[in-house]
Amino acid sequence: MAFQLSKEGVRSDFIKKIEELSAEEISACYHCGKCSAGCPSVDYMDLLPNQIIRAIQFGDIETLRTSNTPWICASCNMCYVRCPRGIDLCSIMEAVRQMMLRENMDHIDIKNYPDKLAGLPPIALVSALRKLSS
Repeated sequence: MAFQLSKEGVRSDFIKKIEELSAEEISACYHCGKCSAGCPSVDYMDLLPNQIIRAIQFGDIETLRTSNTPWICASCNMCYVRCPRGIDLCSIMEAVRQMMLRENMDHIDIKNYPDKLAGLPPIALVSALRKLSS
């Protein structure tokens, strides 16, 4: 995974919106990896949680759009507990999900549950369905 660093990407409205929705400062993360090391759902993610932060920092919206990681996040707060900077990654993941939902990018289709979501930890499915129900 290679991110393209650009002035426009780093200062984008997308990053500002993620920071506004999550109430977190994206640039505070220095990628120690403790969030990824403690995540109980990491085996089911295509990108590590700290790689999601890096994609946001670089303004790589396309990586966020195609990643399943924000949808797999169970919001268990293990990352927050382990973070030496006190970054609430669950809030950031929720903000990314909200941004994707606003673009009609719903990754969960309960009708296809047995095919697409088999093998996920139950908490991930419950959490995602709770967040996507009205």
